[in-house]
Amino acid sequence: MKLLRRFAALALVLAAWEAAARSGLWSPLLFPPLGKIFRELAAFASTTEAWEQTLVTLERAFAGFAVAAIAGVLLGMLMGRSRVAAALLEPLFSGTYAVPKLALFPIFIFVFGIGSLSKVALVFLECLYPIVIITSQGAQHVNRALLWSAQNMGASRAQILRRVIVPATVPFIFAGLRVALPVAMIVVIITEMVSSADGLGYLVIYALSSLQTARMLAVVVVIAALGVALDALLLFARDRLVYWEKLETYYV
Repeated sequence: MKLLRRFAALALVLAAWEAAARSGLWSPLLFPPLGKIFRELAAFASTTEAWEQTLVTLERAFAGFAVAAIAGVLLGMLMGRSRVAAALLEPLFSGTYAVPKLALFPIFIFVFGIGSLSKVALVFLECLYPIVIITSQGAQHVNRALLWSAQNMGASRAQILRRVIVPATVPFIFAGLRVALPVAMIVVIITEMVSSADGLGYLVIYALSSLQTARMLAVVVVIAALGVALDALLLFARDRLVYWEKLETYYV
């Protein structure tokens, strides 16, 4: 029953799409039938080039995301536990968070070139903000009773940081990573659509410019499947690493 509820919305969307494709009200270029999309998907998955292009996109996304995760966690912990660091850095992050970083992509191309480095740098910048902000909130709002208890038991600052602050902040760190990971995929796909000759984003824009809508949608399905798989892997890692705190749920 839970499995049916989980996929009910997806089934309704697919049914609505198929109905629109077969209604004759719209051109097949706009709404190709599902059978054609799935045939393109099967053809895409059977080629070596498709896997190579997927690997290129994942490498770019993971490179920027990994660097952002390291820098974001360190900066977030620093801002959360140091008033001086918070006073210096919080205005910078809060004031520039709303700025669309994609608008800076031409500058990144000019500085880093049209290759992968400019895309990785933009992924890093986009992912950095949610990781820093969410991590800093977690580090700042550690339960004071836990800190007082550790101090009363004679724990040093290093021990309090390692045994109390870091474990209490880890769930927030994973929350920031979960927000940033799909952002990494979105940014790398968009940048590949704008200026690239490889990657999944390039395949999307190439199929669209060739009026191969079914092939384009097949690549979009691949991108969506990658997003679901990456989110599931991150949740799996969280459940295994943050074993002392299980997420509460209101769903039965």
